[in-house]
Amino acid sequence: MEPTIGKLIKSLRVGKKKTLKQISEKTELSISFLSQVERGKSSITLESLKKISEALEVSPSYFFSENPSQAKTKLRRGNPEPTKPTPFPFVYEDLSGELANPSMEPILVTLLPHEYKGIPFVHKGQEFVYVLEGVLTLLFGDEEHDLYPGDSIHMESSTPHNWLNRTGERVRFLCVNSLIKE
Repeated sequence: MEPTIGKLIKSLRVGKKKTLKQISEKTELSISFLSQVERGKSSITLESLKKISEALEVSPSYFFSENPSQAKTKLRRGNPEPTKPTPFPFVYEDLSGELANPSMEPILVTLLPHEYKGIPFVHKGQEFVYVLEGVLTLLFGDEEHDLYPGDSIHMESSTPHNWLNRTGERVRFLCVNSLIKE
């Protein structure tokens, strides 16, 4: 695991004055697992990162951002460079502009070949997925769908779901989550 993600999780958690127990209760992840992630002793799945992000009220892409911006808008031009190597089977690219009180969270997700770990999970709001490249397998409730470039789905995030890449090629897709504040 890349130690900086664990350090960022801990720093954010401590900054928000949250205990490991509180994060454990919100995420249903064990305190010992969370502690190991924070210390860089355990790897993290996409599912666990999303749960932790939701509990800490940040986008999962927060942990991949090289230089978190405080800008009110963000103009993003096409990315001509290929995805950088990562120790994780996925890459999140935050497409948002760091607006105050955003109502949606646009993310460009890349799943590397054979990323088929994880179990379906739920979160608040709705989710829109648009496949750009590769074949994305979507688990949604009791259903399983293969989505191809140009395919999309708009769904309630309260239904258990997850994404998988069972192919030998990378999968890239746009994911837009609605953000519902408590």
